[in-house]
Amino acid sequence: MWMKSVLCILMLSFPFARTSAQVDAEQVMRIGSNVLSMEDYMLAIQYFNQAIKAKPYLADPYFLRALAKLNLEDYKGAEEDCSLCLERNKFKAEAYKLRGFARQNMGRDSLAIADYDAGLYYYPLDKWFLYYKAVAQTSAERYAGADSTFTRLLKAYPGFEDGYEARGRLNALKGDTVAALADIGRALEISKNMLNARLLRSEIESKRRRWNEALADMDEAIKLRPQETSFYVNRAFLRYNNDDYFGAMSDYNYALQLEPENDAALFNRALLRYEVKDLDRAAADFSAVLKLDPTNFHARFNRGLVNLDRKRFRDAIADFQSISQRYPKFYPAFYAIAEARQGMGDMRGAMENVYHAESLIRQYVKNPERNPLDRPTIAAAESNDRGTMQDDDESEIDVMNRFNKLVTVSSSSESRLSYGDKIKGQVQNRDVRVEPEPMYAMSYYAPKDALRVKSNYFRELDDLNRQRYLGRQIYLSNGSEGPTGEAEISRMFAMIDDITAMMKSNPPRPVDYLGRAVAYIALRNYDAAIADLDSALADNPEFTVALMARGAARIAKAKADEASASSVSEAPGSDEALLAARKSEAASAHAIADFDAALRLNPRLIYAWFDKGNIYYEMDDFTSALQCFTEALNISPDFGEAYFNRGLTYLRIGNKAQAFDDLSKAGELGVLPSYNILKRMK
Repeated sequence: MWMKSVLCILMLSFPFARTSAQVDAEQVMRIGSNVLSMEDYMLAIQYFNQAIKAKPYLADPYFLRALAKLNLEDYKGAEEDCSLCLERNKFKAEAYKLRGFARQNMGRDSLAIADYDAGLYYYPLDKWFLYYKAVAQTSAERYAGADSTFTRLLKAYPGFEDGYEARGRLNALKGDTVAALADIGRALEISKNMLNARLLRSEIESKRRRWNEALADMDEAIKLRPQETSFYVNRAFLRYNNDDYFGAMSDYNYALQLEPENDAALFNRALLRYEVKDLDRAAADFSAVLKLDPTNFHARFNRGLVNLDRKRFRDAIADFQSISQRYPKFYPAFYAIAEARQGMGDMRGAMENVYHAESLIRQYVKNPERNPLDRPTIAAAESNDRGTMQDDDESEIDVMNRFNKLVTVSSSSESRLSYGDKIKGQVQNRDVRVEPEPMYAMSYYAPKDALRVKSNYFRELDDLNRQRYLGRQIYLSNGSEGPTGEAEISRMFAMIDDITAMMKSNPPRPVDYLGRAVAYIALRNYDAAIADLDSALADNPEFTVALMARGAARIAKAKADEASASSVSEAPGSDEALLAARKSEAASAHAIADFDAALRLNPRLIYAWFDKGNIYYEMDDFTSALQCFTEALNISPDFGEAYFNRGLTYLRIGNKAQAFDDLSKAGELGVLPSYNILKRMK
């Protein structure tokens, strides 16, 4: 494993230095690794930059920075950092894996395979080297080599579901549908919640026109990811082919609720409305498509046909003439113009357009090579985004044959390779999780959610800000607000330096320790933050703001330690995991003590009740959590986050009726995730 056991974050006891000579590179790397495990990649990169400046000859900072860049999809930067790492330590096998993965995402499959081979020299049976190599060979169309690598992989790891899914994709590309379905079936036997396997099998079954089987898998995919618009568009296609018009229309309507400007859903709904002669609304949908993409000639042609049926002949002619200007040898446009002219009583104009269309056809029949007809292909932008669930595989398709067919949205994004090794420090979010609203903590960044009713006010913090003890206001926030770029991160480090310098020249005040602690919290250096808050409370035990800040910092540190421990070992019962769990229990007890102390000073401090409730929720002590959230709501009945978290708590103990009421109220008060959960409950 690339990361040594990180059991805690060491306190950054020095002001963050301006010169690299003052930086303890190992200490900075430990903090950066912990930040990396929490997925704060921008901040992690800044820590690794400091380590590289201090000791540019070390390999690990380059590797860790590459990993952060990879997660930000900066594949070129990740490749370069891996190369710098390998220049310093050519035996670091994980760097070959990460560089190969970056190259694979840039389409440089041959170089990626070379990297995986280099890693396999050191670890011949490494699961991820074999897996990534086989996928790269598939992408490079080296099918025989990929098949051999998959055989080797699955012989060594017969329970590796991703391997079966990927080999199923290989067999599908080779045209061996039976083998592909067998592999996908095996993958789903091991893990029924594999999204990619469901999508792949649905696509295979749809090509075989086995609509019910394809629908069953798409239904499961939607359960796994209910907010993915493209899934509803594709299921509507399957339902349409299964003669379920009502179901198809429902899916298009819901897709457009999720994404009102989804052109595929708009186009397909327009076609369905046209088919059932709901002409006005069909025209409105085609117009909406054209507003998004004025070059979509499929929508323009169909809108022209709809306007013919609506007897809006001038509008129809405008659409058909727009097409004929782009495709002057596309004869169906001239027949359509002729029909519109006839409807207006312009028989001469109608005949002229009929003669012109027939002239194009005669010239084509005489000499097809010299006088080819325009056969517009699907627009380039569409061909990149549409799937191939239809049976049309020609590169050039007659527009008249394609205009009246539903389009599907590609699920290729779902088959992208994931960097699935435990090196990432966090399990991939394959299943949708219901998470409570997070705890409130001190921050230099104002909350950004304008829909929430609460102003996050409490008296002691307001008094502190009005006294202007610090040059920057402190906020109470339960969001993810923090430094978002290198300049803002640098300002946080500079603030720490400035406060430290001031504390050296003058006797430090409790508020100085608080100000520096909040900056440390923004930089995820929780040990240093807690140490400063300890000092503040030693001087003033009744410093309510510091008690609130320390309670939240203790929990944040415990979660960071748990994330680091899980990145070291896959086993839940490992020594690292057990130690982190014991530390988490102790941190929870200390945090509750801090919030209790704050409540003794201010019994109406709803945020202390809320944070206590969150801790009990995480400890599965749902009775105590309910009591805390209820206390907060008794004091402040418009506390939306407390309704939301109490609703989730009721859900955990099986009280769906009360959960429904609380989540509904939370949604009303601006906690938007409530509506998704309510929909799923229904």
